[in-house]
Amino acid sequence: MARGKWVCSYKKTTLLVCFVNIAVALYVLRSLYASLYIYSGNVSRNVALYSPDQIRKMEESIQIRRGFKPVELIKWVKAFEGEFSSETVAVELPRHLKQNIIDEILQRLRSLNSSGTDIAKEREAVESWRKEKLEEVKLAFVKGTSNSTIPHEEAGMLVRALESDWAVLCEEIGLWIPAQVVNVEHDDKPEGAEEFEEEVLPGRPLSPECHAELHTDYDGAAVKWGLTHHKDSAADCCQACLDHAKRAKEGEKKCNIWVYCPSEFGCHSPDIYQHKHQECWLKYAEKPRLNFKNKYPESYRNSHPSSPVIVPWVSGVIS
Repeated sequence: MARGKWVCSYKKTTLLVCFVNIAVALYVLRSLYASLYIYSGNVSRNVALYSPDQIRKMEESIQIRRGFKPVELIKWVKAFEGEFSSETVAVELPRHLKQNIIDEILQRLRSLNSSGTDIAKEREAVESWRKEKLEEVKLAFVKGTSNSTIPHEEAGMLVRALESDWAVLCEEIGLWIPAQVVNVEHDDKPEGAEEFEEEVLPGRPLSPECHAELHTDYDGAAVKWGLTHHKDSAADCCQACLDHAKRAKEGEKKCNIWVYCPSEFGCHSPDIYQHKHQECWLKYAEKPRLNFKNKYPESYRNSHPSSPVIVPWVSGVIS
């Protein structure tokens, strides 16, 4: 009886487990079917939202976008990306090789025996060294018959560094030679034009009655000694001459020539005095005569080495 009860209990347990498994399987199948039904319903509802005409227009829009796709440009971009990706990075030279290059370049520059301002010679010397060194390392790398003591592996690195990566190598070793700037002066002055540029005299403008002439020195008898008679501007000097002529008494010499020194460095004159800035000479001459105009003659400069080329004085004859 005990054995029969045990067998009967085992069968019941087995049936119960099977029944539970079947119930779980049915529940899973029902869930899957429900989700599939919901998805198909959503799809049908979404499709129903668009009319056949709208769907046709969307298809045409997709075809137009594909037609205007820059196929050739995409091919070129991919080709360039392939070229750039195939390029390798610049070679990195060992420290001792860089130091050797620095020493050799410095030795070549010291052998020039020229001033540091001759940039063209320095550039030529460095370029000459680079070509010679490149030829040497190429022989060591390709033929292996060069007298150079550079190992084959280092020769290959130097070939590339001196040939294609020279700018990068110069930056790494701190080699910088400034670019040579050549200034060319263009003379666009018309032929026969006056050599002197229009100058602006300091101070207030001159009146027309002053008849001012730049770079001129008139001769005449001094009625006011310029060494002790200074004025702030040429206009003031001219006005002093006009005032002197008005105040002069009968029989006295009236000022009709004024000569002014506008240069801060003083003005030259063929006498024993050193004429300074702002000297104002008042003169009289029945027939005014020019001492110098524009430039001092070469013969005069030869006999007076201290004289400048251009006459610094400003003069005027008052009629």
